[in-house]
Amino acid sequence: MSLLGPAEVRELAERLGVSPTKKLGQNFVIDPNTVRKIVRLAGVEPGDRAIEVGPGLGSLTLGLLEAGAAVTAIEIDHRLAAELPHTVAAMQPEAVARLSVIRSDALDVTPSDFADTPEILVANLPYNVSVPILMHLLEIVPSLRAGLVMVQAEVGHRIAASPGSKEYGAPSAKAAWYGDWRLAGTVSRRIFWPVPGVDSVLVGYARRGTPLGSVAERSATFDLVNAAFAQRRKMLRQSLQPVLGPLDRAVAAMEAAGVDPAARAEQLGIEDFLAIARAAA
Repeated sequence: MSLLGPAEVRELAERLGVSPTKKLGQNFVIDPNTVRKIVRLAGVEPGDRAIEVGPGLGSLTLGLLEAGAAVTAIEIDHRLAAELPHTVAAMQPEAVARLSVIRSDALDVTPSDFADTPEILVANLPYNVSVPILMHLLEIVPSLRAGLVMVQAEVGHRIAASPGSKEYGAPSAKAAWYGDWRLAGTVSRRIFWPVPGVDSVLVGYARRGTPLGSVAERSATFDLVNAAFAQRRKMLRQSLQPVLGPLDRAVAAMEAAGVDPAARAEQLGIEDFLAIARAAA
């Protein structure tokens, strides 16, 4: 057996004295079939260089290694980070050389932490900080060409939402800067230990063929996104003034960008926000 099942997960946790905590958003996957489904939907192939966040006891890590990927696992819990190589050595000894572990909060990792150039993100993201982690990694690892993340259903629907939908918000617009997002499937609560009180979904990512703009333009665009959705019920000519300045300047920038100043945040795609940023520069 090369993957962890319910008995192995509980035995490992008991031996390490690990109790899953809400503070760290820990819910361990205990179903090998679901692990293989995630790896398959992510399109992982032999030789791929993958990032995994919050590997926990190693359920998904083993699935990625079984598929032939090289895995860089980011783990905040020192006990879990220290044990992961031993688990891999016991269950897939031939894969040990393809695993590296970064002992860190995922929000603190920098490009220099990665020994190689990661190209795919596959992770069961901690539910309480899933969006900040996702945005941080997309920003600092531009080499990511694809991904599949498991997140709380509500969050997943927001990430993949399109302009005009009720779920569309700042995370949707910012995620769209980097590429295309899709809902790739649902996940039963019963595949986790402990069983969470929320439903989960899989969200897939494919990088844009051509970047939308420069790093400076991204920063300026995200400032507009933040301001617009902070007061999403207001018209843009009001909500964007903290960034664009007085009303006449804000309106002029929006009109130059071809955006209706009377529109509201949820009506604009990320390209519209970028157009405003460029007009205001």
